[in-house]
Amino acid sequence: MTSTPPSGAAVTELASLVRELPPSCGPVRLIGVDGHAGSGKSTFAARLAWALGGAPVLHLDDLATHEEFFGWTRRLRLQVLDPLERGEAARYDPYDWEERRFGDPRVLEPAPVVLIEGVGAGRRALRPALALLVWMERDAADSWVRGRNRDGIGLSAFWDDWTQAEVRHFTEDPSRPFADALVHQVPEGYEWLPGPRATARTTHLLTERDDLTPPP
Repeated sequence: MTSTPPSGAAVTELASLVRELPPSCGPVRLIGVDGHAGSGKSTFAARLAWALGGAPVLHLDDLATHEEFFGWTRRLRLQVLDPLERGEAARYDPYDWEERRFGDPRVLEPAPVVLIEGVGAGRRALRPALALLVWMERDAADSWVRGRNRDGIGLSAFWDDWTQAEVRHFTEDPSRPFADALVHQVPEGYEWLPGPRATARTTHLLTERDDLTPPP
């Protein structure tokens, strides 16, 4: 089975797929974008959001803290998921990583599609609310090198702590085995394949495309 054409076609195809999915959290189609730190989740989520006409994106870095890298599940439930399930606007307190405190509340409207991106977006506690889980298919070591290079030497100690915490998290609560789509970043953009837990609709979309692709 071939992967999708690189460049913007992969993002456009996934956006089309998302539009066809039923709501998963009240009136909202909640899309998770997960992967290792440094794997390109934020950039991909921004491009998918743009392809969806400006869908709002919640960054899990806004819910995590220095003391709780992955202890944000209850905050996410109370501040975001519960209101969205009721069709109400969510209000969450974003964490300021420089000031080490929570800032002024932000509003997240119950749009037709809302993206949640960050390490752990496909965790066990969140999966029942997701319409689709995307996994960024870049291995941990490569992702962490990219992240360290991006953040600079000043955050080396932080990255040491983070990588240990991330290994523990994915060991106890892996996301990739439950992904509907696996996204690879390539020089021209992205390509994707159905993931281990792909929905029938995801697989059908890819099969349709392959049937229309002429043989080499």
